[in-house]
Amino acid sequence: MLSVDNKTTTKNLFELNSSLPQVYVASGAGAYKNTINVLKRIDLSPAKGKKVLLKPNAGRLASKGEGITTDPLVVAAAIDSFKQAGAEVSVGESPITGVTAMEAFEATGIAAVTLERNCELIDMDKRPFVALEIPEGRAIKKIKVCADVFDHDFIVSIPVMKIHMHTLATLSLKNMKGCLWRRSKVDLHMLPMLKDINEIPLNVAIADMSGVLRPHLSIVDGTVGMEGMGPSGGKAKKLGLVVAGTDAFAVDSIACRLMGLCAENIPHLRMGAERGYGVIDIEKIKIHPETWINLVSPFSPPPKNLSIEFPKINILDKNSCSACQSTLILFLKKYGEAVLDYFPENTNISMAIGKGHDKVPQNTICIGNCMAKANQEKFVKGCPPVGSEILKTITGKTSLDSDKVKKEVKE
Repeated sequence: MLSVDNKTTTKNLFELNSSLPQVYVASGAGAYKNTINVLKRIDLSPAKGKKVLLKPNAGRLASKGEGITTDPLVVAAAIDSFKQAGAEVSVGESPITGVTAMEAFEATGIAAVTLERNCELIDMDKRPFVALEIPEGRAIKKIKVCADVFDHDFIVSIPVMKIHMHTLATLSLKNMKGCLWRRSKVDLHMLPMLKDINEIPLNVAIADMSGVLRPHLSIVDGTVGMEGMGPSGGKAKKLGLVVAGTDAFAVDSIACRLMGLCAENIPHLRMGAERGYGVIDIEKIKIHPETWINLVSPFSPPPKNLSIEFPKINILDKNSCSACQSTLILFLKKYGEAVLDYFPENTNISMAIGKGHDKVPQNTICIGNCMAKANQEKFVKGCPPVGSEILKTITGKTSLDSDKVKKEVKE
């Protein structure tokens, strides 16, 4: 059920699949061919003459092979497969705050493959949003959805296989959060704790969202995934596989198993399955080929404490969102010890993120709008903040062109 300007239509873009969903896994043939091979096993004929929106994970400025964004060859294979089935294909994204869709498409390499195929790229933030009610919502009762979603007959989610700091895994259902309009995506990270539900509100909200916003087809890109501090600050992990199917929950469940995880331990998947939105019980999923289990390669989980990665800097994190965490992690990864030269020797350096701080030590570098109330001299605004602004606050410069930094980036 969709709500548009308080008018109701019975058109349902997100039909549930039947019992015993089929999930297909392909490996060993490269990103393009693996994707072609799984899509050959799925009947794409219903897409003939229809409009198909491909929704990759392309919301950040990252290059192919980093495990942050969808491999452009997976997108290319999906375009080719749906065009061969007679569909009109577009690729759309609503990126994180501070990044434009077209910048991200260029950086990820997706712009190049779409240009070669005369496939439309859509900045889904350009048009006004459509309000979508969530009758069964517990953390959220409505969402602002990019209007382009409703202009297409089929939605295909094409995420990267990644660990996530708060949701544990981010796959095809979590990827649909990129269909939410502009900054409304951030709202899901800012929800208060819920009464009688012992879960992070973000996870409940994603389960709520999946009740009304599910893809018709999911293609999980496991060419190069990300483990550890995902979704953007972790380590790239090569798997060389692709997973696909028409029940997003079933696809995500098998992707979890390939990562060494159990879908029942991923809150948004467990809650969504309990509500009947899809199947995660591996005994009720038909998986092809039968030897898929041989491809399991456990992913390292996120560290419990950010300071593990950066022992020379005390990171104070209370109730921060993944956007602030990712910004800080990437900043420290890039500049590492270079910024330490801007502090007196043996100084205790503290950086704080999150909305849960009542107070922080004096001279703490406060990062993100949630930290404005700390009233510290060194404050970096933004939601999320920008790495160059953190650097400017510390050094007075927006970049460090030094041999030390170049060496760290190379390593």
